[in-house]
Amino acid sequence: MRLSVIMPVHNREAFVGAALRSLLRQSTTADLDIIVIDDGSTDSTAAVVRSLASEAPCIRLFQQPNGGVTKARNAGLRQLLPQTRLVSFLDSDDISPAGRFEADLVRFEKDPSLELTYSRMTLVDRLDDETLEPAADSHSITVRGIHLSAGIFARTLVDRIGAFDEDFKQAEDTDYLLRVFESGTRYIMPDTVALYYRRHPGNMTKEADVPFREFMRAIHKSMKRHKADPSLRRVEGIFDFKDLAQWRFL
Repeated sequence: MRLSVIMPVHNREAFVGAALRSLLRQSTTADLDIIVIDDGSTDSTAAVVRSLASEAPCIRLFQQPNGGVTKARNAGLRQLLPQTRLVSFLDSDDISPAGRFEADLVRFEKDPSLELTYSRMTLVDRLDDETLEPAADSHSITVRGIHLSAGIFARTLVDRIGAFDEDFKQAEDTDYLLRVFESGTRYIMPDTVALYYRRHPGNMTKEADVPFREFMRAIHKSMKRHKADPSLRRVEGIFDFKDLAQWRFL
């Protein structure tokens, strides 16, 4: 079954090649469609993507003026193919572990009613871009985090949930995932690692309070939805908030 992976990218020439190679190595076990949305990069990002796409037709590059990650994610959703059955995401500075998709695809094949698998993630401060694995001297933590790449979403679920909320400049992933779990989605949570999250200065905002403020705004919107509709499912016991705190906000 066709799996579309959406990758928004902005000025990531140093990382995007490794991210794409980590997906391409799985093309023998997954029918991949890789949608790269270049959100107004001014470096050589597009050239790196085109070079890989010339040898891997499953990579499709779309370019647009810079509008932020939320608009880029929505642009990716608009490029889904009619035959796409499953959807996932990978940020352009992260790595998809070898074999990440294979086991989960079997789960969807065996259970047509399954809408989501939501796995674990490893946050790491150093990745080896040759081996596409955490460096030997890296520091890491593995958690059930808040990250779109941890999920493989049935196309029917994506169509039901709709677009990302473009009112968010950050935490659009948190808001989206809360909406997914609130909706009564039929999901399972494997203990496999779905991504290596690369912690580096470039993915840390210069405004230290912005991630936390946007995160709390997503939580507040969730509370308002529950107040308006008490039938929504409570999202409890899914994310490892305590373990994530030192990584996500410091």
